[in-house]
Amino acid sequence: MSKVAVVTGSSSGIGYETSLLLARNQIKTYATMRNMSKREGLVKIASEENLQLNVAQLDVNDDLSVNKAIDKIVKDNDRIDVLVNNAGYDLFGPLEESSLEEIKQQFETNFFGVIRTTKAVIPTMRKQGKGTIINVSSVGGKVGLLPFLTAYHASKFAIEGFTESLRQELDDFNINIILIEPGYIKSGFLDNSKYAKGFDSNKSPYAKKVQQVFQGFESITAYSSHPSKVAQTILDVLNSPNPEIRNPVGKDADSISKTRAELSDKEMEQWSREAYMDKKGFIRQ
Repeated sequence: MSKVAVVTGSSSGIGYETSLLLARNQIKTYATMRNMSKREGLVKIASEENLQLNVAQLDVNDDLSVNKAIDKIVKDNDRIDVLVNNAGYDLFGPLEESSLEEIKQQFETNFFGVIRTTKAVIPTMRKQGKGTIINVSSVGGKVGLLPFLTAYHASKFAIEGFTESLRQELDDFNINIILIEPGYIKSGFLDNSKYAKGFDSNKSPYAKKVQQVFQGFESITAYSSHPSKVAQTILDVLNSPNPEIRNPVGKDADSISKTRAELSDKEMEQWSREAYMDKKGFIRQ
């Protein structure tokens, strides 16, 4: 019997690549997305390659949508073996000029969306006596690397603590929860970011520093990874009998994780600042 996997945020990027890779490795995969108008690419490939890949509507911000999708998948298969919590986005802008509603929405998707889908699959995994939940966090969930991403970093830090605690909660039921911590991914930061509506580059007191951060992106992204590399890491985790709890993806993520372990808080802050202000990037020499 094939394993059954559910992947959120599958319309593009990491979710798209992960859904395809799992299906190509004989895992019956439900590629879920909020906007079903973006399903054509996956549907076409699934048909051409005769994959066990189903595209389903699931909005992680909506209780009814989540429960309806998960209930149908369980009804059709009588099991869910894997949940990949991937749906998320970046909110970019000074905290002072970001509305509370924008920050709440960042958490609604990045954090509470993970809680919704996780709560929905736990009963099935608990009853079947096993399961794997993979939370796509970020190396930015370990270190507040960049300014103007306060809500994003906070949501990813929350995922890290949530995962650590939930592992202890569910270990009696043979449910494993794993963190994936990508660095910069080519598909996405600038394209998928939402920008604080209150930021005006002509008036903001933060405009100069925002410009410096953008100018530093070229060096920061020099070692960026393709979403397929994250997908491969997820598959490797599923194939491993004893996977690591935290799995950084990319040279930048590896460098940041190692540097965080070696430097003091103030040293780490200075190193991060030099990465974007002096355009040195996040690869420690």
